[in-house]
Amino acid sequence: MIGLMSFTDIKVIRLPYPDHFPNPTFDFQKTPLDSTKILLGRILFYDPILSKDNSISCASCHSPYNAFAHTDHDLSHGIYDAIGTRNAPALFNLAWQKEFMWDGAINHIDMQALAPISHPGEMGSSINEVVSTLNASNAYKELFQKAFGEKTISGAKVLKALTQFQLTLVSANAKYDKVKMGKDSFTLQENNGYLLFKKNCNTCHQEPLFSTYQFANNGLPVDTTLNDFGRWRVTGQTKDSLHFKIPSVRNLSYSYPYMHDGRFKTLREVLNHYTEQKIPLTSNEKADIISFLLTLNDADFVFDKNNKYDKIKG
Repeated sequence: MIGLMSFTDIKVIRLPYPDHFPNPTFDFQKTPLDSTKILLGRILFYDPILSKDNSISCASCHSPYNAFAHTDHDLSHGIYDAIGTRNAPALFNLAWQKEFMWDGAINHIDMQALAPISHPGEMGSSINEVVSTLNASNAYKELFQKAFGEKTISGAKVLKALTQFQLTLVSANAKYDKVKMGKDSFTLQENNGYLLFKKNCNTCHQEPLFSTYQFANNGLPVDTTLNDFGRWRVTGQTKDSLHFKIPSVRNLSYSYPYMHDGRFKTLREVLNHYTEQKIPLTSNEKADIISFLLTLNDADFVFDKNNKYDKIKG
């Protein structure tokens, strides 16, 4: 991953990922990673200056210690103790995704941050307010000068810097990945779980990313308080009712609770739900699948200090 660096160390960086991963969908030929923009994006990600009352940062709902998810609450929390309408999804392997948010309302990662910044129950601000605040900061003017070659701060630059940092959040060093690279092996129970997973779960959670990043109705009844019908709100098509983006099942030990509204606290509850959806699994088979799912936890990613805010050199 990207280490701490001085802003004078400008260089283009190749996104690191293993050979068993497909090529990213993000166009790095058109927009290469730049170390100075990555560092600026990391600073912005952890700075509550992006919210209306300077109390909420991106990391408030996307903690690095939770695979950039939020485990304190079922639903995201925002300014003035406001409660959102969805569980904050984990952020990793974003370079392989084309649509963002649980309903796919955002179709480019550069635009994704606009949604939480402007949501009244999250950061409650606007990109124009953010730009105005940042332009009043001499420190940020210097940072943008070093990253973009000029002190004038714009919304596009803010969003591009956040994108650059988030693209570096690659989770690809779990035990599963080590097995694929021939550096480790599954236990008998993990292998049994792997075979059961491929038989019952792989249609939606395709390896090695463990999601197709498409949208599906997994049989959850609508929460009658939230009345969230998912992708239907975006497309207006009845066929998309209760369809939500399929999340990756990597890092599940760090990113509970589960589902778009955080209704399930444990993996056993999740598997019980799918058993009710006519996927025949015995208690022992559920235990085997959970054993396999634990091999998708990437502690190196979760505890990587280079993904966290730290003192800036230079």
